[in-house]
Order: sequence, then structure tokens, then C-alpha cells
Amino acid sequence: MPTSRRFRRVVRLGPVQVGTYYDGPGREKHTAACTAPRCGFSTDYDSRAAAELAARTHRCPAR
Repeated sequence: MPTSRRFRRVVRLGPVQVGTYYDGPGREKHTAACTAPRCGFSTDYDSRAAAELAARTHRCPAR
């Protein structure tokens, strides 16, 4: 069963949302996820800068 994540500092950059959460062992993680239909882009990063860079450079293949 997947764990429930409580995101904080959620920012929207185009169609991609970037959020910060704590994983199971308590480490801070950052997620970039595209909200466009049929895109499916979602990745986790250790740094906020990497997640925001991925959000800014993401191009949806679903368009």
C-alpha cells in the first residue's frame, strides 16, 4: 500500500507542479509532476533546484 504524502511548498510552473515532502526515513524530497492529461511525467529529486529545473524544461509528448 503506498504511503500518503503531505506536500508543502507546492509551486506550479506551466503544466508542472513541484512539491516538497518527507519520505519514510524522514529525508526531504522534491517531486515534479505534470498535470496535463495523458502525460504521465513525475519524478523525485533530492534538491528543490533539480525539481524546478525539470519542471521548467519539461515538454509534454501528449500535445
